[in-house]
Amino acid sequence: MLLLLSTPLLLLASTSAAAAAFPDGVLATGTQGTTNPPVPTMPTTINQNSMARLLSVNSIDDFCIFAPPSYDTIPNTETVEVAWCTVPRNGARVIPDGTFSGVSFLKTPFYVQILGFGDFTKINVAANDAGGELDPHGASGAGNPVGGNVSTTVINGLDEPIAEWMLFIDNTQFCLRACTNGNATYAPMYMCWHELDEMGCEFNMPGTYNYQGGVYETCDADVAYPPGWYPNVVDGTTSFSTFAQYFTGVYTGGDGLPTSYTVGDTITPSTVASTPSSSNCVPQSTVGNGIPLDQLTAGAQGTAPLTQFSSVTMLPSGASAPSAPVPAPAPSGSSSGSGPPPSVPQSPSISQNTPAPKPAVVGGSVPTSGPTPSSGSNGALRGSAPMSGMALLVGGVLGVLGYW
Repeated sequence: MLLLLSTPLLLLASTSAAAAAFPDGVLATGTQGTTNPPVPTMPTTINQNSMARLLSVNSIDDFCIFAPPSYDTIPNTETVEVAWCTVPRNGARVIPDGTFSGVSFLKTPFYVQILGFGDFTKINVAANDAGGELDPHGASGAGNPVGGNVSTTVINGLDEPIAEWMLFIDNTQFCLRACTNGNATYAPMYMCWHELDEMGCEFNMPGTYNYQGGVYETCDADVAYPPGWYPNVVDGTTSFSTFAQYFTGVYTGGDGLPTSYTVGDTITPSTVASTPSSSNCVPQSTVGNGIPLDQLTAGAQGTAPLTQFSSVTMLPSGASAPSAPVPAPAPSGSSSGSGPPPSVPQSPSISQNTPAPKPAVVGGSVPTSGPTPSSGSNGALRGSAPMSGMALLVGGVLGVLGYW
């Protein structure tokens, strides 16, 4: 009885110790919620009716994305998207072989990012759907999808729950970023800034989008500036201007009358501040799981986990824990240094359950014309998406990390 009473206290103490090892704002807090397993798990039994909403983002062969539970558009289903994984894990649905036509898995010091092309009608995204944006915030603060969580082993080989992430997906393209690091200038909430949902993949997650012709690769990559940030270096000091997406609307004021409002910049940037380069790329022939397609049809359910999939969590090739934190300049109108974010981090205290403040704007926004996605980008049809019932990392009594 004493052990039962003390275990939660030990778990909470272990959680605090684990969180202290990371910059603020990296690890998620909360519970896994009712749709998800208590810990990221592989293998799990095939269930193509699953409503699980836990993504793992571990490697090019072991990742998940959100997509509709039944054939529909992303904007129509943003609160109820479900997890689809490349392998049978987390009680989620399994992505059938032949879905992808190209995938680039990128590891950076501040985030892990996946860029992919394919036929996503095979995971219930409606044909010709222009898509949408999902993240752990949303209008209600409960996430889009509600209860959607993300974990990764890329940081240190353990399943770490990630507080800030964003996913754009339409019927042929997706991009997913999980923010795994931060410092006083480039906090996770900025690196995964989620309010530019109409600007699409190539604006929010710039990279080399050259992998749709059958290219599958795992690469190291440079770090992009936070979405919408534009640096300006004067006499060795870097300041940033920031872009806010333009939109108008109507709300009911305290007097009960409809009142119109306008927010954001009327001039939209034509491009990003810089496009990060990739290096140390390791190609492979495809992404697939080898599961017969007749076992992954709509509504298919297995009877037991498939034994050919390992349940052991491995440290992904080339991955390592972040370097020891060092101070960095606070975000402000001016900060020292230039170029992309530094690779060694520490961030200020960040509340994961309150709206992220915009960084200071210096010199106004960067120009060009109205808020249309550039050609080939994945534009959302609706306003900003999402926040979730975020995962809570804990340790077991014997020091084994898990979720509580």
